[in-house]
Amino acid sequence: EMDTAIYFGLSTPSMIGTWKKAFLENGVEGLDRAKGRSPMSDKAKNKKNRCTEKEMTYEQKLVRENELLRLEVEYLKKLRAFQMDPEGYLEKHKQRYHSNSKKSSN
Repeated sequence: EMDTAIYFGLSTPSMIGTWKKAFLENGVEGLDRAKGRSPMSDKAKNKKNRCTEKEMTYEQKLVRENELLRLEVEYLKKLRAFQMDPEGYLEKHKQRYHSNSKKSSN
């Protein structure tokens, strides 16, 4: 198995043993496995879509709208600052980016 893994350039030789076992137990069908990400469970879907707009109370809708409007105002302020002084804006945010990347790399 190790020689086969080296020959085919596999990083984990134990995969060959897993494939061999699956083949011996279930034949070719044992090797057929869906690729990619597994689908979300029903519980995760329910949690994600827990509160649709129809189910939201009037107060919840207002809170959500307020949140979106605040984000829009913040975006427009940053856009205006960038339009007035692109070089200064980029320099200011480049420094912030570099200081954040140093924190995350430690």
